[in-house]
Amino acid sequence: MVVCVCNAIREQEVREAARSGAQSACQAYRALGRQAKCGQCVPFARQIIAQERDAA
Repeated sequence: MVVCVCNAIREQEVREAARSGAQSACQAYRALGRQAKCGQCVPFARQIIAQERDAA
């Protein structure tokens, strides 16, 4: 599933960034060499990161 249309970031990429230590959407995007643009994706990215943190 696509998380961020502006940056073409997929859910799996955000999950991998979270597993690698990203604690926020901004950190995950930076780990992927991108940054949030319009911001509509940030709540969904936060949710994914929280799921990964809870699963760890």
